[in-house]
Amino acid sequence: MNITSKQISHWRVVAASVCGTSHIRNNQLCQDAHHWQLLPGNVLVIAAADGAGSASQGKVGAMVAVETAIETLSIQEITPDSLADDAIVQSVLNQALLSAKKAVEDEAVACSKQLQDLATTLIIMVATPDMVAVVQIGDGLAVAKDDQGNLLALTIPDNGEYINQTTFLTSPHALNAAQMRLWRESIVNVGVLTDGLQMLALNMVVGEPHKPFFFPLFDFVENAADETIAKEQLVRFLGSERITQRTDDDLTLILASLIERRD
Repeated sequence: MNITSKQISHWRVVAASVCGTSHIRNNQLCQDAHHWQLLPGNVLVIAAADGAGSASQGKVGAMVAVETAIETLSIQEITPDSLADDAIVQSVLNQALLSAKKAVEDEAVACSKQLQDLATTLIIMVATPDMVAVVQIGDGLAVAKDDQGNLLALTIPDNGEYINQTTFLTSPHALNAAQMRLWRESIVNVGVLTDGLQMLALNMVVGEPHKPFFFPLFDFVENAADETIAKEQLVRFLGSERITQRTDDDLTLILASLIERRD
């Protein structure tokens, strides 16, 4: 009797936020933050935020935003079946966004700060092996690769009218400026990054993600048997001369690969 082994897929995630060289020189904190969680049913949720350099509590805003977004998603009982409905996908992302915005507003009141003191961008992603969806306010980038090797920029940086200008979660018309994208394909990789890496990761002329940047990183995650060591390697990569000679900003990179294993 032939017993066929069952294929089970699971997400492997490697993520890091590191302080930019300009912030290190000026003894400033890293104002980026990220958070992710693997929910039942192999649903991966990711959030990344970049506190505004001009905001005195930008780091706090970024941390509150990502933690609230992931917490909100984790209690919504999301399943692969429910995510088959486009309206539910849109609803859970909007709820996470609204909750994050309110949490930052509440934190500003609690700290007796102006709301703009906690200004931050925010990217929220939900991914399964069959789909990926993102909502984004501000700059940064979310990408996904399907099983045919197609790499798609799910969002594009919102740089406003001028370079280095962006919309923040705390901006008056933030929700109107939010980008939302849903892609239903067989997803094998996803990536989220803050604006410090945009110039390396995105071909700004054609607005497409740069395959030579992402593909080796996705391969790295796929082969990362020890996730602790892999995170250390990612931190070293983000602090390497190859990166720091191109950008002195804080850097966040969250990478995930769908790993197939047989039981």
